[in-house]
Amino acid sequence: MSTVMLLLAHPRATSFCHGIAERVGERLLTLGHEVRSHDLYAEWFDPLLTADESHTSGATVESILAREPDPVVALHREELRRAEGLVVIHPNWWGMPPAILSGWIDRVVVPGVAYRLADATGHPEPLAPISNLFVINTSDTTDERERDLYGDPLASIWGRCVAPYLGGPRFTRRVLRPVTDSTEGQRTIWLDEIDALVVETFGHPL
Repeated sequence: MSTVMLLLAHPRATSFCHGIAERVGERLLTLGHEVRSHDLYAEWFDPLLTADESHTSGATVESILAREPDPVVALHREELRRAEGLVVIHPNWWGMPPAILSGWIDRVVVPGVAYRLADATGHPEPLAPISNLFVINTSDTTDERERDLYGDPLASIWGRCVAPYLGGPRFTRRVLRPVTDSTEGQRTIWLDEIDALVVETFGHPL
C-alpha cells in the first residue's frame, strides 16, 4: 500500500473542486492506497511564511524548520516526507493557485522536507519520495484564450517550478473548463474522466 497526499484548495464547501476531491479520494482508497486528505481552508492552514522560514538553503534553516511550532504545518511536512503520490485540486485564479495553496508551497515544500540544495548550482536533491504528481484545475477560461493570451502559467508553476523540487515525479494535469454554468451532465463526464486518470496514474505500485 502506498501513501498519497490529497490537497484541496477552495473556500466554498459546495464547489466542484470539493466534488472532485471526494471522487479522487474514494478511487484512491479502492485502489488500495492510504490517503492523507487535507482541505486547506477547512483546516485553517496558515499560509504566511515566517521570517525564520524565509531562508532558502543550508543546515541552519533545516534545523529551524524541524522545530516548526505550528502543528498543522508540521503535520503536512511530515506527511509530505512520507508520501509517494501527491494530488492537488484547485481553481485557476489569475493564472495562480489560491493564496492559501501558494502559502502551502512556501511552508511545506521546503529544504529538509522536500529537497536539499546539494551544491552551488542550486540543483535540488529530492528528499520526499513523490513518484506521481497529479494536478486538477477548474477554470472559466477557454482553451483558446488561455493558450493565446496567457500561455497556461499553472502548467509552468506545477510542472516546471514545483515538480523539480519534488524529485521530478511523473506529472499529470487535467484542466476542466469552463466550469461556471456547466451542466450536471458535463460535470458527470468530467468526474468520470478524472476517475479514469486516477486509475491510470495510481493503479499500479508507486
